[in-house]
Amino acid sequence: MRFPTWLLAACLLLPISAAAADLDQLLAEVKRQQTRLSQVDRQREARFLAEKQRRQQLLAEAKARLKALEKQAEDLKAEFETNRQALLELEEKLQASSGVLGEIVGTVRQVAGDLKADLQQSLVSAQYPGRAARLAPIADSKRLPTLEQLQTLWTLMLEEMTEAGKVVRFQREILASDGKPFETDVVRIGVFNAIAAPGYLRYLPETEQLMVLSRQPEGKPLRLARDFLSAQGDRAPVAIDPTRGVLLEMLTHTPNVWERIQQGGLIGYIILALGAIGLVIVAVRLTVLWRVGKRVEAQLEEVEQPRDDNPLGRIFLTALGAKSTDPETLEALLDEAILREIPPLERGQSLVKLLAAVAPLLGLLGTVTGMIQTFQAISLFGTGDPKLMAGGISQALVTTMLGLAVAIPLLFLHALLASRSRTIILILEEQSAGLVSQILEKHRG
Repeated sequence: MRFPTWLLAACLLLPISAAAADLDQLLAEVKRQQTRLSQVDRQREARFLAEKQRRQQLLAEAKARLKALEKQAEDLKAEFETNRQALLELEEKLQASSGVLGEIVGTVRQVAGDLKADLQQSLVSAQYPGRAARLAPIADSKRLPTLEQLQTLWTLMLEEMTEAGKVVRFQREILASDGKPFETDVVRIGVFNAIAAPGYLRYLPETEQLMVLSRQPEGKPLRLARDFLSAQGDRAPVAIDPTRGVLLEMLTHTPNVWERIQQGGLIGYIILALGAIGLVIVAVRLTVLWRVGKRVEAQLEEVEQPRDDNPLGRIFLTALGAKSTDPETLEALLDEAILREIPPLERGQSLVKLLAAVAPLLGLLGTVTGMIQTFQAISLFGTGDPKLMAGGISQALVTTMLGLAVAIPLLFLHALLASRSRTIILILEEQSAGLVSQILEKHRG
């Protein structure tokens, strides 16, 4: 840098020296500039050396501090290891000394968990909501339970035991079967049932609320529940579900008679229609035979005055009209008269017998179609959901039941019709035989 600076100065001075024409002055000026530049370089060099010395000092200080920190870290590590060993020894001593206490705490935690599950499903929680949540700090925590928590556990156990044996009436907001809430009086029978004015109630563990069953059990259980609500005195009969609502739920899903009939489908309706037709025929024929029987009995009491409003009277009239004929012809006329009376007396019996025979066959047809539906459901959806197969199986069983339910009474009624008509026919045959005997005796005499 020194040569180019001098050369530059010389280049600058040449014009000046050329202008001043004094080389001495130029030389002097060059020397002054050189001197000044030399001073600047020395000052810069001095500052550089000073900075270098300062940085070396800082480096030495940093190394010393690092060494001190490393030594401190080693000391702390040694202290940590010493404390860890001491802590392990203390924990071993604590476990050894608190072994029995740990078993007790574990038992308490297990009891709290079991009681929490029981309280969540207990009907008593509908009257005293929030009891299960009070056991959560004991059942779900890993810390030692406090004395207050242990007292809570004991209190809840005692409360559940005492409330299980009580019949309590209290006011509570319950849900209707359509989900609308309303306030009413509720009677809780221990932990088994809760009843209100609409009937039996169902406990909802999720919300700790009571809800009216969507379908009340029919007959005596519901009547007893309503009488129990309005009963006065210390004792009153009531139906109790010992399964805490399971049987009531089953009753709500049990179909009634009309729903059973609907499960039979079209074939079920046909069977019932045939049964109704058979019953109408039997009713009409029994009425007719009863009237005919009364008239025949009345005719038997007035044999000398035959009437044409009954079969026996018409046979007597036939016999009177053929008094002058020979006995063989008279017997033939009486047999013909009896044969004319038999079809009206046996009218409808064959149809009733046919309906009694067809009803089971239709039931069998319904069984076949129901099983076909079941197998179709299995082929489409598999056997994972039994509800998909329930429709076909229900139709099969219901149609079979309806067929037998129609056929059995019709068979008994057909036998009754046959017996009634046979009785009248026997009277006609006996009386005609008697007439023939009397005429034969007259001819012999």
